[in-house]
Amino acid sequence: MQKRKLYDPAAPNAGTGIINGRSSNVLNWDDCRFPWAYPLYKNMLANFWTPFEINMSEDIKQWGRLAEEEQVAFKKIIGLLAFLDSIQTDYSSKVADYLTDSSLAALMTVLSFQEVVHNQSYSYVLSSLVTRREQEEVFEYWKHDQVLRERNEFIVEGYQAFVEKPEPLTFLRSIVYDVILEGLNFYSGFAFFYNLARHQKMVSTSTMINYINRDEQLHVRLFVQIYRELLQEIPELNTEENRNFVTESFRRAAELEIRWGETVLGDRFDGIRPDELRAYIRFMANKRAHELGAERPFAGYRKNPMRWVIAYQDVNRGKQDFFEGKSRQYSKVSSDNGFDEL
Repeated sequence: MQKRKLYDPAAPNAGTGIINGRSSNVLNWDDCRFPWAYPLYKNMLANFWTPFEINMSEDIKQWGRLAEEEQVAFKKIIGLLAFLDSIQTDYSSKVADYLTDSSLAALMTVLSFQEVVHNQSYSYVLSSLVTRREQEEVFEYWKHDQVLRERNEFIVEGYQAFVEKPEPLTFLRSIVYDVILEGLNFYSGFAFFYNLARHQKMVSTSTMINYINRDEQLHVRLFVQIYRELLQEIPELNTEENRNFVTESFRRAAELEIRWGETVLGDRFDGIRPDELRAYIRFMANKRAHELGAERPFAGYRKNPMRWVIAYQDVNRGKQDFFEGKSRQYSKVSSDNGFDEL
Protein backbone atom coordinates (compact mmCIF):
# COMPACT_ATOMS: atom_id res chain seq x y z
CA MET A 1 0.00 0.00 0.00
CA GLN A 2 1.19 3.47 -0.89
CA LYS A 3 0.75 6.41 1.44
CA ARG A 4 -1.40 9.29 0.24
CA LYS A 5 0.59 12.08 -1.39
CA LEU A 6 0.56 15.50 0.21
CA TYR A 7 -0.80 16.83 -3.08
CA ASP A 8 -1.05 15.72 -6.69
CA PRO A 9 -1.98 18.43 -9.22
CA ALA A 10 -2.51 15.85 -11.97
CA ALA A 11 -5.12 13.85 -9.99
CA PRO A 12 -8.85 14.52 -9.51
CA ASN A 13 -10.15 15.92 -6.23
CA ALA A 14 -12.41 12.91 -5.72
CA GLY A 15 -10.11 9.94 -5.08
CA THR A 16 -9.94 7.06 -7.52
CA GLY A 17 -9.69 4.46 -4.77
CA ILE A 18 -9.91 3.91 -1.04
CA ILE A 19 -6.32 2.67 -1.08
CA ASN A 20 -3.64 2.83 -3.77
CA GLY A 21 -5.71 5.34 -5.73
CA ARG A 22 -4.99 8.90 -6.81
CA SER A 23 -6.32 12.15 -5.44
CA SER A 24 -5.26 15.77 -5.56
CA ASN A 25 -5.72 15.63 -1.76
CA VAL A 26 -7.84 18.78 -1.96
CA LEU A 27 -11.09 18.19 -0.07
CA ASN A 28 -14.32 19.33 -1.69
CA TRP A 29 -17.31 17.93 0.19
CA ASP A 30 -19.47 18.61 -2.88
CA ASP A 31 -17.21 16.40 -4.97
CA CYS A 32 -17.06 13.19 -2.94
CA ARG A 33 -16.81 9.74 -4.42
CA PHE A 34 -18.97 8.15 -1.73
CA PRO A 35 -22.47 9.59 -1.19
CA TRP A 36 -22.48 8.52 2.46
CA ALA A 37 -19.27 10.38 3.37
CA TYR A 38 -20.61 13.92 3.80
CA PRO A 39 -23.77 12.93 5.75
CA LEU A 40 -21.58 10.89 8.07
CA TYR A 41 -19.24 13.85 8.52
CA LYS A 42 -22.19 16.06 9.44
CA ASN A 43 -23.42 13.51 11.95
CA MET A 44 -19.99 13.25 13.55
CA LEU A 45 -19.74 17.03 13.71
CA ALA A 46 -23.22 17.35 15.22
CA ASN A 47 -22.07 15.09 18.05
CA PHE A 48 -19.31 17.51 19.07
CA TRP A 49 -18.93 17.75 22.83
CA THR A 50 -16.23 18.21 25.44
CA PRO A 51 -15.97 16.76 28.94
CA PHE A 52 -16.08 20.23 30.45
CA GLU A 53 -19.76 20.47 29.47
CA ILE A 54 -20.54 17.87 32.14
CA ASN A 55 -20.79 19.10 35.71
CA MET A 56 -19.36 16.41 37.98
CA SER A 57 -20.41 17.93 41.31
CA GLU A 58 -23.22 15.42 42.01
CA ASP A 59 -21.00 12.47 41.11
CA ILE A 60 -18.31 13.81 43.43
CA LYS A 61 -20.84 13.83 46.28
CA GLN A 62 -21.94 10.26 45.47
CA TRP A 63 -18.50 8.71 44.96
CA GLY A 64 -17.78 8.13 48.62
CA ARG A 65 -21.20 6.51 49.09
CA LEU A 66 -20.63 3.84 46.43
CA ALA A 67 -19.94 0.32 47.62
CA GLU A 68 -16.30 -0.76 47.43
CA GLU A 69 -17.01 -3.23 44.62
CA GLU A 70 -18.71 -0.46 42.64
CA GLN A 71 -15.69 1.81 43.03
CA VAL A 72 -13.29 -0.98 42.02
CA ALA A 73 -15.30 -1.88 38.90
CA PHE A 74 -15.72 1.80 38.04
CA LYS A 75 -11.96 2.42 38.11
CA LYS A 76 -11.03 -0.80 36.28
CA ILE A 77 -13.48 -0.11 33.48
CA ILE A 78 -12.31 3.50 33.13
CA GLY A 79 -8.74 2.16 32.89
CA LEU A 80 -9.79 -0.27 30.17
CA LEU A 81 -11.58 2.41 28.15
CA ALA A 82 -8.56 4.72 28.43
CA PHE A 83 -6.34 2.00 26.97
CA LEU A 84 -8.69 1.22 24.10
CA ASP A 85 -9.19 4.84 23.07
CA SER A 86 -5.44 5.54 23.28
CA ILE A 87 -4.68 2.67 20.90
CA GLN A 88 -7.58 3.68 18.68
CA THR A 89 -6.28 7.23 18.31
CA ASP A 90 -2.96 5.98 16.98
CA TYR A 91 -4.44 3.25 14.77
CA SER A 92 -6.91 5.60 13.08
CA SER A 93 -4.18 8.15 12.33
CA LYS A 94 -2.10 5.42 10.70
CA VAL A 95 -5.09 4.30 8.62
CA ALA A 96 -5.61 7.89 7.46
CA ASP A 97 -2.11 7.94 5.93
CA TYR A 98 -3.10 5.22 3.46
CA LEU A 99 -6.59 6.41 2.52
CA THR A 100 -6.27 7.84 -0.97
CA ASP A 101 -9.63 9.57 -0.81
CA SER A 102 -9.54 12.96 0.87
CA SER A 103 -13.08 12.69 2.28
CA LEU A 104 -12.30 9.40 4.01
CA ALA A 105 -9.01 10.78 5.30
CA ALA A 106 -10.92 13.75 6.72
CA LEU A 107 -13.46 11.47 8.40
CA MET A 108 -10.62 9.49 9.94
CA THR A 109 -9.07 12.69 11.26
CA VAL A 110 -12.36 13.64 12.93
CA LEU A 111 -12.55 10.14 14.39
CA SER A 112 -9.02 10.45 15.80
CA PHE A 113 -9.89 13.79 17.39
CA GLN A 114 -12.98 12.31 19.02
CA GLU A 115 -10.90 9.49 20.49
CA VAL A 116 -8.62 12.10 22.07
CA VAL A 117 -11.69 13.77 23.59
CA HIS A 118 -12.79 10.40 24.96
CA ASN A 119 -9.44 9.92 26.62
CA GLN A 120 -9.62 13.39 28.08
CA SER A 121 -13.02 12.55 29.54
CA TYR A 122 -11.59 9.60 31.48
CA SER A 123 -8.92 11.86 32.99
CA TYR A 124 -11.59 14.46 33.73
CA VAL A 125 -13.79 11.94 35.54
CA LEU A 126 -10.95 10.46 37.56
CA SER A 127 -9.47 13.82 38.52
CA SER A 128 -12.89 14.71 39.90
CA LEU A 129 -13.14 11.62 42.07
CA VAL A 130 -9.77 10.29 43.16
CA THR A 131 -6.27 11.44 44.04
CA ARG A 132 -3.58 11.92 41.41
CA ARG A 133 -1.79 8.80 42.61
CA GLU A 134 -4.96 6.71 42.33
CA GLN A 135 -5.60 8.12 38.87
CA GLU A 136 -2.13 7.04 37.77
CA GLU A 137 -2.78 3.55 39.15
CA VAL A 138 -5.97 3.30 37.09
CA PHE A 139 -4.07 4.15 33.91
CA GLU A 140 -1.62 1.34 34.77
CA TYR A 141 -4.23 -1.41 35.26
CA TRP A 142 -3.90 -2.72 31.72
CA LYS A 143 -0.23 -3.59 32.29
CA HIS A 144 -0.79 -5.84 35.28
CA ASP A 145 -4.19 -7.52 34.92
CA GLN A 146 -3.63 -10.78 33.02
CA VAL A 147 -7.24 -11.11 31.82
CA LEU A 148 -7.17 -7.55 30.56
CA ARG A 149 -3.76 -7.99 28.92
CA GLU A 150 -4.89 -11.04 26.96
CA ARG A 151 -8.03 -9.26 25.84
CA ASN A 152 -6.20 -6.12 24.75
CA GLU A 153 -3.33 -7.92 23.03
CA PHE A 154 -5.80 -9.73 20.79
CA ILE A 155 -6.69 -6.35 19.29
CA VAL A 156 -3.23 -4.84 19.35
CA GLU A 157 -1.68 -7.77 17.49
CA GLY A 158 -4.25 -7.35 14.70
CA TYR A 159 -3.49 -3.65 14.44
CA GLN A 160 0.25 -4.24 14.59
CA ALA A 161 0.09 -6.68 11.66
CA PHE A 162 -1.24 -3.84 9.49
CA VAL A 163 1.26 -1.29 10.86
CA GLU A 164 4.22 -3.58 10.20
CA LYS A 165 3.04 -4.82 6.80
CA PRO A 166 0.51 -2.42 5.25
CA GLU A 167 -1.20 -4.28 2.43
CA PRO A 168 -4.84 -4.73 1.40
CA LEU A 169 -5.31 -7.97 3.36
CA THR A 170 -3.81 -6.73 6.63
CA PHE A 171 -5.77 -3.49 6.23
CA LEU A 172 -9.04 -5.36 5.69
CA ARG A 173 -8.43 -7.54 8.72
CA SER A 174 -7.40 -4.60 10.87
CA ILE A 175 -10.86 -3.17 10.20
CA VAL A 176 -12.34 -6.33 11.68
CA TYR A 177 -10.32 -5.71 14.85
CA ASP A 178 -11.46 -2.10 14.83
CA VAL A 179 -15.12 -3.09 14.73
CA ILE A 180 -14.42 -5.52 17.57
CA LEU A 181 -12.81 -2.74 19.62
CA GLU A 182 -15.39 -0.03 18.98
CA GLY A 183 -18.44 -2.22 18.46
CA LEU A 184 -17.97 -4.98 21.04
CA ASN A 185 -15.17 -4.38 23.55
CA PHE A 186 -16.67 -1.20 24.99
CA TYR A 187 -20.09 -2.64 25.62
CA SER A 188 -19.83 -4.55 28.90
CA GLY A 189 -18.17 -1.45 30.38
CA PHE A 190 -20.86 0.82 28.98
CA ALA A 191 -23.52 -1.46 30.48
CA PHE A 192 -21.94 -1.10 33.93
CA PHE A 193 -22.19 2.70 33.83
CA TYR A 194 -25.72 2.61 32.45
CA ASN A 195 -26.70 0.24 35.23
CA LEU A 196 -25.36 2.68 37.79
CA ALA A 197 -27.55 5.36 36.18
CA ARG A 198 -30.58 3.08 36.44
CA HIS A 199 -30.01 3.20 40.18
CA GLN A 200 -29.50 6.99 40.11
CA LYS A 201 -25.78 6.68 40.74
CA MET A 202 -22.98 8.60 38.97
CA VAL A 203 -25.40 10.01 36.41
CA SER A 204 -22.99 12.65 35.07
CA THR A 205 -20.34 10.02 34.33
CA SER A 206 -22.96 7.84 32.66
CA THR A 207 -24.12 10.76 30.53
CA MET A 208 -20.55 11.26 29.38
CA ILE A 209 -20.32 7.54 28.61
CA ASN A 210 -23.45 7.93 26.50
CA TYR A 211 -21.77 10.62 24.42
CA ILE A 212 -18.77 8.33 23.93
CA ASN A 213 -21.09 5.45 23.02
CA ARG A 214 -22.81 7.67 20.46
CA ASP A 215 -19.48 8.58 18.87
CA GLU A 216 -18.36 4.95 18.78
CA GLN A 217 -21.48 3.88 16.93
CA LEU A 218 -20.68 6.36 14.18
CA HIS A 219 -17.08 5.15 14.13
CA VAL A 220 -18.28 1.59 13.63
CA ARG A 221 -20.52 2.80 10.80
CA LEU A 222 -17.54 4.49 9.12
CA PHE A 223 -15.31 1.43 9.29
CA VAL A 224 -18.11 -0.90 8.18
CA GLN A 225 -18.67 1.34 5.13
CA ILE A 226 -14.94 1.35 4.33
CA TYR A 227 -14.85 -2.44 4.71
CA ARG A 228 -17.75 -2.91 2.30
CA GLU A 229 -16.35 -0.46 -0.24
CA LEU A 230 -12.97 -2.15 -0.04
CA LEU A 231 -14.51 -5.50 -0.95
CA GLN A 232 -16.16 -3.83 -3.94
CA GLU A 233 -12.91 -2.21 -5.10
CA ILE A 234 -10.75 -5.30 -4.54
CA PRO A 235 -13.08 -8.29 -5.14
CA GLU A 236 -10.25 -10.78 -4.61
CA LEU A 237 -10.51 -9.91 -0.91
CA ASN A 238 -14.14 -11.04 -0.85
CA THR A 239 -13.32 -14.66 -0.06
CA GLU A 240 -14.75 -17.40 2.11
CA GLU A 241 -11.50 -17.37 4.06
CA ASN A 242 -11.91 -13.71 4.97
CA ARG A 243 -15.56 -14.18 5.88
CA ASN A 244 -14.54 -17.06 8.16
CA PHE A 245 -11.86 -14.81 9.62
CA VAL A 246 -14.54 -12.31 10.61
CA THR A 247 -16.73 -14.99 12.22
CA GLU A 248 -13.91 -16.62 14.15
CA SER A 249 -12.40 -13.30 15.23
CA PHE A 250 -15.72 -12.23 16.74
CA ARG A 251 -16.12 -15.61 18.40
CA ARG A 252 -12.72 -15.27 20.06
CA ALA A 253 -13.31 -11.61 20.93
CA ALA A 254 -16.63 -12.47 22.58
CA GLU A 255 -14.97 -15.20 24.65
CA LEU A 256 -12.34 -12.74 25.86
CA GLU A 257 -14.96 -10.06 26.55
CA ILE A 258 -17.10 -12.50 28.52
CA ARG A 259 -14.10 -13.56 30.59
CA TRP A 260 -13.28 -9.91 31.32
CA GLY A 261 -16.90 -9.10 32.15
CA GLU A 262 -17.13 -12.03 34.56
CA THR A 263 -13.88 -10.94 36.20
CA VAL A 264 -14.73 -7.28 36.68
CA LEU A 265 -18.49 -7.57 37.22
CA GLY A 266 -19.29 -11.17 38.11
CA ASP A 267 -22.64 -11.44 39.86
CA ARG A 268 -21.95 -8.58 42.26
CA PHE A 269 -24.24 -5.92 40.77
CA ASP A 270 -28.01 -5.77 40.94
CA GLY A 271 -29.32 -5.29 37.40
CA ILE A 272 -26.58 -7.13 35.46
CA ARG A 273 -26.75 -10.89 35.77
CA PRO A 274 -23.78 -12.90 34.41
CA ASP A 275 -26.00 -14.93 32.08
CA GLU A 276 -27.53 -11.72 30.69
CA LEU A 277 -24.10 -10.18 30.15
CA ARG A 278 -22.85 -13.29 28.33
CA ALA A 279 -25.91 -13.27 26.09
CA TYR A 280 -25.55 -9.53 25.46
CA ILE A 281 -21.92 -9.89 24.39
CA ARG A 282 -22.78 -12.78 22.06
CA PHE A 283 -25.67 -10.77 20.65
CA MET A 284 -23.33 -7.84 19.92
CA ALA A 285 -20.74 -10.17 18.35
CA ASN A 286 -23.44 -11.62 16.07
CA LYS A 287 -24.67 -8.15 15.15
CA ARG A 288 -21.21 -6.83 14.22
CA ALA A 289 -20.13 -9.92 12.29
CA HIS A 290 -23.37 -9.76 10.30
CA GLU A 291 -22.75 -6.08 9.51
CA LEU A 292 -19.45 -7.14 7.92
CA GLY A 293 -21.23 -9.70 5.76
CA ALA A 294 -20.05 -12.79 7.64
CA GLU A 295 -21.80 -15.65 9.40
CA ARG A 296 -22.81 -14.96 12.97
CA PRO A 297 -20.43 -16.71 15.38
CA PHE A 298 -23.15 -17.88 17.80
CA ALA A 299 -26.33 -19.78 17.05
CA GLY A 300 -29.33 -17.80 18.23
CA TYR A 301 -28.67 -14.55 20.12
CA ARG A 302 -30.65 -12.53 17.58
CA LYS A 303 -32.39 -10.31 20.18
CA ASN A 304 -30.85 -7.97 22.71
CA PRO A 305 -31.27 -9.63 26.14
CA MET A 306 -30.57 -6.33 27.93
CA ARG A 307 -33.18 -4.17 26.25
CA TRP A 308 -32.97 -1.52 28.97
CA VAL A 309 -29.53 -0.51 27.62
CA ILE A 310 -31.14 0.92 24.49
CA ALA A 311 -32.63 3.84 26.41
CA TYR A 312 -29.11 4.87 27.43
CA GLN A 313 -27.34 4.49 24.10
CA ASP A 314 -29.87 6.01 21.70
CA VAL A 315 -27.75 8.00 19.25
CA ASN A 316 -30.69 9.98 17.90
CA ARG A 317 -31.69 11.83 21.04
CA GLY A 318 -29.04 14.52 20.77
CA LYS A 319 -27.55 16.35 23.71
CA GLN A 320 -30.09 15.41 26.32
CA ASP A 321 -29.92 14.28 29.88
CA PHE A 322 -30.61 10.63 29.10
CA PHE A 323 -31.44 9.87 32.70
CA GLU A 324 -34.02 12.59 33.24
CA GLY A 325 -35.49 12.69 29.72
CA LYS A 326 -35.28 16.43 29.30
CA SER A 327 -33.00 18.83 27.47
CA ARG A 328 -29.77 19.49 29.27
CA GLN A 329 -29.03 23.12 29.98
CA TYR A 330 -25.27 23.06 29.94
CA SER A 331 -23.42 25.03 32.55
CA LYS A 332 -19.76 25.44 31.75
CA VAL A 333 -17.90 24.25 34.79
CA SER A 334 -14.49 25.42 35.91
CA SER A 335 -11.22 23.58 35.44
CA ASP A 336 -11.57 22.08 38.91
CA ASN A 337 -14.62 20.11 37.74
CA GLY A 338 -17.31 21.81 39.78
CA PHE A 339 -15.66 21.47 43.17
CA ASP A 340 -16.86 24.97 43.98
CA GLU A 341 -20.45 23.73 43.83
CA LEU A 342 -20.08 21.03 46.48
